[in-house]
Amino acid sequence: MLNKTEKIFLVDDDPYCRCLIEHAVRSHGFSDVHLFESGGACLDALIEEPDIIFLDQSMGSVSGTDALRAIKRFNPDTYVVLVSGQRHVQVAVDSLKLGAFDYVVKDDHLTTRLITVLDKIGAVSQLLAQRQAPQPSRLKAFFSSFSKPAPVVGAPSLSNAPHDSTSTPSRPTGSESLARTWLAEQLHPKPVHY
Repeated sequence: MLNKTEKIFLVDDDPYCRCLIEHAVRSHGFSDVHLFESGGACLDALIEEPDIIFLDQSMGSVSGTDALRAIKRFNPDTYVVLVSGQRHVQVAVDSLKLGAFDYVVKDDHLTTRLITVLDKIGAVSQLLAQRQAPQPSRLKAFFSSFSKPAPVVGAPSLSNAPHDSTSTPSRPTGSESLARTWLAEQLHPKPVHY
């Protein structure tokens, strides 16, 4: 979840849409909100290091796509959400390929979708923070629970067999395989499709 102290830029040449988006963001508890009428003005203010940028697709001299490219070159960690009246799927796909976090269509459900996107950004930020924070005690406890595999009933015992140090390592036991699978899922979660 976002801690509501993130710096948010709202970029839209339409004053009505800009005010509507500002109201939705502020009513969700964000106070550090900056408004821009053009992509160029937003790009000039990137030195302020915004966390989230809501960016209109169709603006004057600098389009939303052009501004997105420049923002991602400046700071690839900035969450950029394109907000547009265009319903063309290809525009949305291209925006996502360029690094946009999401693409929101301006319609009757705009404010609801903006809040949903803010919640998704919060969830992603929280997951990224958890992945970056070391948790050795939790991992150590997990792996230590697999240190002694459960005996398989009826399986021949290999404890009395001579050990050949030149042989290749055997396949992992069931518990080792389970631990590796768990670790792989923690490090590389399956993508969530919305």
